[in-house]
Amino acid sequence: MRALYDSKTKTMYDYGIRELLDSNQKYQSWLDVEAALATAQGELGIIPQRAAKNINEAARIENIDLEEMERLKESVGHGFVPFLKVFIKACHEESGKYVHYGVTTQNIQQTAQLLVTSKIHDRVMNVLADILSHLGELAEKHKNTVMSGRTHGRHAIPITYGYKVSVWISETIDSIERLSEAAKRTFQVMMGGAVGSFNTFGEKGITLQSEVAKLLNMNTMPVPSRNITSHKTEYIHALALLANGFHKIAEEVYSTSIEEIGEVSESFESGTIGSSTMPHKINPKLSKGIIANAQKLYTLPQLCLNAAARPYEADSSQYMVFDAALEEAIELITEVVLRTEELTKGISVHVNKMKENASLNKGLDNSEFIMMELAKKLGKDKAHTVVYNKAIQVQTEGSSFVDALLEDKDVNQMFSKDEIKGMLLPERYVGAGNIIAEEQAKRAFRISEKIKKDLPEQDA
Repeated sequence: MRALYDSKTKTMYDYGIRELLDSNQKYQSWLDVEAALATAQGELGIIPQRAAKNINEAARIENIDLEEMERLKESVGHGFVPFLKVFIKACHEESGKYVHYGVTTQNIQQTAQLLVTSKIHDRVMNVLADILSHLGELAEKHKNTVMSGRTHGRHAIPITYGYKVSVWISETIDSIERLSEAAKRTFQVMMGGAVGSFNTFGEKGITLQSEVAKLLNMNTMPVPSRNITSHKTEYIHALALLANGFHKIAEEVYSTSIEEIGEVSESFESGTIGSSTMPHKINPKLSKGIIANAQKLYTLPQLCLNAAARPYEADSSQYMVFDAALEEAIELITEVVLRTEELTKGISVHVNKMKENASLNKGLDNSEFIMMELAKKLGKDKAHTVVYNKAIQVQTEGSSFVDALLEDKDVNQMFSKDEIKGMLLPERYVGAGNIIAEEQAKRAFRISEKIKKDLPEQDA
């Protein structure tokens, strides 16, 4: 259970995300939740305030004997109790009596995992803001860069590269909004006890959970049932959709950087080796890592949906799946977004090659333009028939599209040879692509700036 790593993993700037994936960070988050629980219980008179204070003081990873915890795991046969035992030892004897008071393992572990995930979420949002900024720069710079639009893997009609990037901007913004909405429902404190109905604390448990949530800067779970998992499924699904958009960008870069097309390429640093046996190889390392990790991430929502249907108030087989799925999803999306940030920052656009490729079909790609001009006199259906016949003739016989068109009396009457040649230039038929690119670039910059502004200060 891990992301798919390669040499790029070690060289990418990680925005402080990887430090939050460390096992010590997990243990510290358990301590943070236990400390918040004790603090809230002290304030509500459930435990002595002196004990709550000492539990807080002891809740530091450096106070925990992790080696003793690992030894205890072998004899205790429980994943969390050994941690509690060494934590209790770190407290004063009297205070230790109130550690983990009235709650169950999953109350601490799930809340702690979501606490760490919320911190990672903020840092991922920082990466996404930079990705949007890079895409905005690409769209603005290349709003008039003409290239071939492609459908079904073949030339369709011309577009601009800025327009293509505007598609990526729009989908990225949708994914950011979706992820932000899911976050509101995901990062919740669950302190309902073994079955979620606050059996230990009664009505005071509702207030206790709210106080813990305030201390951790999280939301409170309306019904703190261990059987409710939809918030985690939703968040993982939102991550998968985010990855899917970046997967699309990577596939485009991967395929259009092949020598036969050569329209873009990834950034390259001298000394980077692509193959142990082929000295000439320069591989799309960022793209292939995005593609691989995204595909693995897509498997997790289905896994969650299967596990979510387990019956009764709690089931460890369900919990094990969700604990692992969320951890893996975070590792996978980390690889995806970090690679996408570096890819979009350094992508090289080969303008001349795009122009060359857009002219490969010698005007055929503008057949719709000719058809729509003819339609003003002939009607769309007849115009389609005329241009279709001439376009197929050209492709089967290898003749000139200009000459073939002028063989038709209607075309000959409406247009001169120079007018036909002008209408077959790719740059004459890009629609509103440049306008869309410019608008989406502005939108990308605006939302990127807002994300940065709204982030907690340490993550901006």
